[in-house]
Amino acid sequence: MTERDVAQGEMEKKLQDWGAKLDEMKAKVDQSGADTKAQLEGKIETLTVRRDAMQQRLADLKGSSDEAWHSVKTGLQAAWNDVSEAFEEAAAKFK
Repeated sequence: MTERDVAQGEMEKKLQDWGAKLDEMKAKVDQSGADTKAQLEGKIETLTVRRDAMQQRLADLKGSSDEAWHSVKTGLQAAWNDVSEAFEEAAAKFK
């Protein structure tokens, strides 16, 4: 397995984890009061858009050459970390 395969596998797993977290958050929003419900729904929508964007970027990179993969890997990892932090912050608010 190449470094690229490992990285893609890890990203796919993380996307699945984010999907599960979004499902948990949606369930908790349904149990929230009206005041906080709108605010939490906004956070969920933002996270969903960011997750979908990362999913698209990964899909685009899967079809790219090894050279393209290496040239954008650092930027993708930085964006990935940013989205991951956003999920962690949001998850803490739903506890």
